Amino acid sequence: MKRFFARFRGSERGAVTVDWVVIAAGVVSLGVAVMTLIETEATSLATTTGEQISKGTD
Repeated sequence: MKRFFARFRGSERGAVTVDWVVIAAGVVSLGVAVMTLIETEATSLATTTGEQISKGTD
């Protein structure tokens, strides 16, 4: 197992793999942040719209 990690660390493929993992983690994190922001605003808008509809039908 130690030999595997030593070869992996010494290989350029290992460095490229780490780069891609870091890029993928950044993209996923950004996606989660955007979805959280959109979900919060969409819920707020839906609640406000529902309240306005209820007031109009009274």
